Amino acid sequence: MVTAILVFMFVSPHLIDFKDKPVETVALHASEVLVREAGTSGGSSRFIYQVRADDMSGASNDLERRTAILRVIEPISGEVSLERYEPVHDAQGKIIAYNAWVLR
Repeated sequence: MVTAILVFMFVSPHLIDFKDKPVETVALHASEVLVREAGTSGGSSRFIYQVRADDMSGASNDLERRTAILRVIEPISGEVSLERYEPVHDAQGKIIAYNAWVLR
C-alpha cells in the first residue's frame, strides 16, 4: 500500500495535468525610505523621513512635492501631517532626496 501511494505521489504529476501554475505577480517599484525619530512634541511622535527624489517623479512645485512625499510616506506610516521638507544634495549639487519632518 505504501508503495502504491509513493508511486502515485511521484508519477502522477507527470501523467495528470492538475492545472496548478504559480500565480503571476506584478513587480512593484519598491521605494526606499529612511526613517529617523526626531523627538516628541505635545504627546505626538515626530519623525524625519528621507525620500529619494526618484520616487517623486514629476513634482515641480511645492504642492506637488508635498503630495508626492505624502504619497510615499503614508503607506509606510499611516496618516501623517507634513511639517516641512528640505532637499538633500550630492557633491555636485544635484537633489538626490528630500528630508521630510512628519508629525504622527
